[in-house]
Amino acid sequence: MISVKEATGLIAQHTARPRTAEVKLADALGRTLAADVASDVDSPPHDKAMVDGYAIVATDLAGDVTELAVVEEVTAGKVPTRGISSGQATRIMTGAPVPAGADAVVMVERTELVAAADETPTVRIEQPAIETGKNIMRRGTSLRRGEVVLSAGCRIGPKEIGLLAEVGRGDVPIFAPPTVAVLATGDELVPAGETPAAGQIRNSNSPMLAALATECGTTVNDLGIVRDDEDALRRAISRGLEADVLVLSGGVSAGVLDLVPEMLAELGVEQVFHKVRLKPGKPLWFGLCKGGDSRPCLVFGLPGNPVSSFVCFTLFVRPALASLAGIQSSDSAWQKATLTEPFQQRGDRPTYYPAVLRYVDGRAEVTPTAWKGSADLRGFAEGDCLVLFPAPERRFEPGELLDVLYLAR
Repeated sequence: MISVKEATGLIAQHTARPRTAEVKLADALGRTLAADVASDVDSPPHDKAMVDGYAIVATDLAGDVTELAVVEEVTAGKVPTRGISSGQATRIMTGAPVPAGADAVVMVERTELVAAADETPTVRIEQPAIETGKNIMRRGTSLRRGEVVLSAGCRIGPKEIGLLAEVGRGDVPIFAPPTVAVLATGDELVPAGETPAAGQIRNSNSPMLAALATECGTTVNDLGIVRDDEDALRRAISRGLEADVLVLSGGVSAGVLDLVPEMLAELGVEQVFHKVRLKPGKPLWFGLCKGGDSRPCLVFGLPGNPVSSFVCFTLFVRPALASLAGIQSSDSAWQKATLTEPFQQRGDRPTYYPAVLRYVDGRAEVTPTAWKGSADLRGFAEGDCLVLFPAPERRFEPGELLDVLYLAR
């Protein structure tokens, strides 16, 4: 039996580098950028007006009211055909290029257009002074041509989609999302929509594990339930090995019908380790199937109890999927929190216990839930984090500082 740290290290050691692909901008949402992206333009591409109003020479405003000759009107999408000098103004709309010679824009609300027949229109400005550069955004203020605006490894959200469009990326380099096959084993399992008969339970693991994998941005193939039968297992596992990652639940402990490790070996899956020193999740199995020139399929055999499966996925499978998706791993989800009530740690394995994380006066506090063990999914669902109680057996007192892993809801 190995430690959590040793298991994590072995999984990372056998996880291949992510694959890259190129997708259309509309399909890039939620993916991870595979290369730095530089701008092909200055933004804005010209000095532009930030408000509707009049472009002027700032020093022309020298009293309570000033009148200037209006020489042109420039709307967004148009460009000035002439510059201005002292005594002149250009009527301008938000986003339009500022004419040469102008160094400020007066808001339209401070002006009145005076137009007489057969005469050059004038604008009356009721503002005693204006700062040079006021209401003008200079060319390249947001970004410069050739400047890297997004770095490889960034997750592409709606803001990034907008920025990619601004810098002309109709096609986007991404890390290809890994494929994950999910398979639940056990004669006792029935689908969620069926009423269990005597000795049966509903299959909660497959939907839960598929949801966890989907949250990781993967492409999931839920293979459903397979019975504790060698032929059925052989067929189902063979299908699962076509994915980048195969996640099985059940059949990896020490029962008479725990056939998964034997069947995996028969199908060419090499065991890396079996059993990890933690609660819940001790029976965890990990191996890999090398498929010729393609990268190996990572195989995780998770315990059948649902909380054990969830904890093992969170601690071991999720980091592997992040690596395959080109997402840099981070320990930022872990934090320190103060225990609010006594807790008795039992046994010689560290326990990842469901709890509730709260902030009181800016201080993180953690309270264990009334959890009844690895089969108690309801008690587990009442928590929003895992609090780590290290071995060996002892009583933890209120006020002790512990490591907490927040589980996003």
